[in-house]
Amino acid sequence: MPAQDPLDFLAIDHVEFYVSNARQASHFYRSTLGLVPRAYAGLETGVRDFASWVLERGHVRFVLTSPLSPDVRTDISEHIARHGDGVKDIALRVRDAKAAHAEAVRRGAISVREPETLSDSHGKVVRASIATYGDTIHTFIEREDYAGPFLPGYRAVENPPSAPETGIAAIDHIVGNVGLGDMNKWVAFYRDVLGFSQLTHFNDNQIATDYTALMSKVMQNGSGRIKFPINEPAESKRRSQIEEYLIHYGGPGVQHIALATKDIVATVDTLKSAGIHFLRVPHTYYEDLPERIGPIHEDYEELAKRGILVDKDDEGYLLQIFSQPMQDRPTLFYEVIRRHGCKGFGVGNFKSLFEAIEREQAARGNL
Repeated sequence: MPAQDPLDFLAIDHVEFYVSNARQASHFYRSTLGLVPRAYAGLETGVRDFASWVLERGHVRFVLTSPLSPDVRTDISEHIARHGDGVKDIALRVRDAKAAHAEAVRRGAISVREPETLSDSHGKVVRASIATYGDTIHTFIEREDYAGPFLPGYRAVENPPSAPETGIAAIDHIVGNVGLGDMNKWVAFYRDVLGFSQLTHFNDNQIATDYTALMSKVMQNGSGRIKFPINEPAESKRRSQIEEYLIHYGGPGVQHIALATKDIVATVDTLKSAGIHFLRVPHTYYEDLPERIGPIHEDYEELAKRGILVDKDDEGYLLQIFSQPMQDRPTLFYEVIRRHGCKGFGVGNFKSLFEAIEREQAARGNL
């Protein structure tokens, strides 16, 4: 019987953000995305240099972490100073963190945290980390022998405050932006180091407007549960959305996180009522949509009212919508997606979407 691949990833365990105020950020994500506070670490739990809030909904787990010491420069404070609020860690669940780390390093990964075992009365967790694009990392998490709320050092949030039922159920994919000419380098990293395969490729002819363009390749793990599109800017007449991101983020990083729902109309209504602002495409986008896409379960008029986009492939169709940036810097944003069999990423919507983004860039003076 062949040996188990140590880099056979089970799922995205969590996404950790470094933010300037984790308590306030947790309130924002609870009241808008409906994520429920489940665990906390900080001064009250014996942690002296950072505070973290863990929020969950379905299979989505976000960790919001802030520095506590004003006089000591830490990785957390330096990350925030350079990037603003942003994603630091896309943590991946594995069966054996030590073996996964050793194999990734053997294949060429740069280690940023050697394997360590954390334990408390709930059991133990083993974790280790490697670098990926920019200042982003992947932590390998082994938690089969742990029954606590998140990690040792965290305590459960008793009687968490209510959160709206948004319908968000899982992370569909996470998109990274890298510099001009670096996309293939990181495609090779995910292929050769982490064992991912390329799902699809979009070139600058497919992802372009009259003014800006980008290129993208989608990498996925063996099970197809984890998908990481990687974008780079392409030569264009004006500053592309990827270039705008790289300038304001201070380098490569996570551009957006796509959140899956089973009822996108209800989810969008709830998020809008909570204060999330979405990009809008011109109403003309919907004029020939029924003829282009064909019959779907949803009502086209209801989709048009909300600005929800539709695309299809040979296996079905998808519905998607994109938020405006979630912080003052025009960096991280969210996608809400509902798949009906379709395995694509909405290539038929790219031109309309990017024109909508360009209108936002023009309003910011960054086009």
